[in-house]
Amino acid sequence: MLSILLPTDFSKNSMNAINYALEFFKYQNVQFYFMHAYRSEFYDHDDLVSRDVFDTVLNKVKTNSKNNLEKLLKDIEKSTPNPRYTYQYISVYDTLVEASNKIADEHHIDLIVMGTKGKSNNSHIVFGSQTFQVLKYVDCPVLAIPSNYNNTQPKRILFPTDYLIPYKRRELKLLSILARSYRSDIDVIYISTSPKLSIRQEDNQAFIKDTLLCNKVNFSIKNNKKVAETITSHIKENDIDMITMVNTQHSFLEDMLFPSTMDRVSLGLEIPLLAMQNAVRN
Repeated sequence: MLSILLPTDFSKNSMNAINYALEFFKYQNVQFYFMHAYRSEFYDHDDLVSRDVFDTVLNKVKTNSKNNLEKLLKDIEKSTPNPRYTYQYISVYDTLVEASNKIADEHHIDLIVMGTKGKSNNSHIVFGSQTFQVLKYVDCPVLAIPSNYNNTQPKRILFPTDYLIPYKRRELKLLSILARSYRSDIDVIYISTSPKLSIRQEDNQAFIKDTLLCNKVNFSIKNNKKVAETITSHIKENDIDMITMVNTQHSFLEDMLFPSTMDRVSLGLEIPLLAMQNAVRN
């Protein structure tokens, strides 16, 4: 059984991600955890004008959080009944990142599914700030769903890699499960100006082949040094429905999501991103 965390602020964007997850995993046995972390909401509350009303406002926000979660679960059980699903809600006075990390650890979460707000008008920032923080600091795979995206049957998944890091079998197995559900092809591409692999790269490639043995995987080499542009072109030219990257230091995802200059972020994603976490980020 998969354990999936669904953070929500009850917005249209987060509801789209929840509906995506409920549809995407309909053939799997899943324990869903609906989580609302309301610490930021509390401190931004209009009624919090002095320390004197601290407890009153906190209780109000806490009660609203619990009531909204209960209503959400009732609506879902009514509109999307599935005997393979079990649900639990968690209302917590904490930040989104801290709460996500704690719940991921305590409940052995396999995946966090969140919505994004699409490409920002400010430079090339792809994700909303909340999703950005979870991608950066939570040590758990994250499936980020663009606003209004509803294609829950991916036919082709892109997996760019430099083969330089040893992958976690558990996270590659998660990719395998996601792809098998809809018989998706996985395009594993190596982007480099040198086609020759080192012994380490050959071993990491062999590990991917072994772990994704039950999937249809296409391995290829792209002769280019412009990683983001090559990925973008591959997405457009091959009707890619989802992209997966490993989020660790010196990885492609590291370069594109957490760059030293915003000019290096040029991937205006309009498809879901599965970010696998290979190491705790500092």
